Amino acid sequence: MANVSLFIGGIRPLPESGRPTGIYKQPVDTALELGPEGFVGDQQADRRVHGGPEKAVHLYPATHYARLAAQFPDAASELVAGSLGENISTPDLDETAVHIGDIWQLGSARLQVCQPRNPCWKIDERFACDGMAAFIAEHRLTGWYWRVVTPGRVTPGDRLELHSRPADSVSLAEAMQLWQSHRPSAEALEKLASAPGLASQWQQKIQQRLNWLQQNP
Repeated sequence: MANVSLFIGGIRPLPESGRPTGIYKQPVDTALELGPEGFVGDQQADRRVHGGPEKAVHLYPATHYARLAAQFPDAASELVAGSLGENISTPDLDETAVHIGDIWQLGSARLQVCQPRNPCWKIDERFACDGMAAFIAEHRLTGWYWRVVTPGRVTPGDRLELHSRPADSVSLAEAMQLWQSHRPSAEALEKLASAPGLASQWQQKIQQRLNWLQQNP
């Protein structure tokens, strides 16, 4: 069980380039409807890489912010829950505590862990810190995306509760470490690629890498 805070936001320009972004979120203190593409009222600027059924909801572990603040002290005052564009923040879970394919209950909705977040350049501009997105990726401080398997209503104060976990599943932390390995084992990659609930885009990337490794022993 995990205590959570909820965030949604509209589209705003980034401070230097003026490019539109949905990274700026605000805390929510009223009930929200959660549908197949996320919370009603939440927006994403570039739908090619954000949003959609397999990136419907983003959770970022609140405990990561202290590490980011230590690495990027100039941005420390801004590195607070919700500032990386997450919809859900919690101090009670991180990538070691969830598995690919997990289904968790939140309010009357059910969500499935399906892939890690891939941090992009907009994080650097949002915080005026070159290298922050790369640091997040390198140290696997990404948080994750959920797909919504059962739409419902979520109210501030609702808690995330694990509903089910696939047999022989792998944690998100293990999956990301495997992905970053120089030459991971084919068997491990095959297992990850076939994980129930894995996002199709990430599955394709894993399969492409597996094919390359098999062709280049």
